[in-house]
Amino acid sequence: MPLLAGFATALSLIVAIGAQNVFVLRQGLRREHVLPVVLTCALSDALLIAGGILGLGALLTRSQLALDIAKFGGAAFLYAYAFLAAKRAFNPGAMTAADHGPAALRSVVLACLGFTYLNPHVYLDTVVLLGSLANQRGTDGRWLYGLGAVTASFTWFFSLGFFSRKLSTLFARPRAWQLLDSSIALLMTTLATWMLLS
Repeated sequence: MPLLAGFATALSLIVAIGAQNVFVLRQGLRREHVLPVVLTCALSDALLIAGGILGLGALLTRSQLALDIAKFGGAAFLYAYAFLAAKRAFNPGAMTAADHGPAALRSVVLACLGFTYLNPHVYLDTVVLLGSLANQRGTDGRWLYGLGAVTASFTWFFSLGFFSRKLSTLFARPRAWQLLDSSIALLMTTLATWMLLS
């Protein structure tokens, strides 16, 4: 059935340790602007998947300039975020949400958009791969497949954002935040380097 196939395929692509997922997890743990963040991620996926079904993937794969802009812009963004995470990790007194007021909604949403649209792999996964798989299902089946993929995205991001709160007792200690931010800095640096070399 196209709906279930789209759901399963999209979920297998989304559920991976990546920059966007780590950002959503961190916002969920801080209980900070979680709804706008998960909506931004899920609606962006819906937009990109629809674009892929409508043929945007074919255009993207032909434009080396677009791929290069996403590649180098995305790497620069990840390096900058890695630096900020490392800075937080070296300042464990600033790790708990109570130590500082919440970040401005605008800056959080802009960061979320950066993690989403400055990652060239999001275009390969959603626009190119999911778009081409959906279009193999025929005129009617492609939209059912796309609906399944979008449902998977909403399910994953809402689960990650809101159920991460269950770990809040663990992250009540500055040391836990320090370890998380150290891991984030390492992961972002690795992803950015891999992006440049791939």
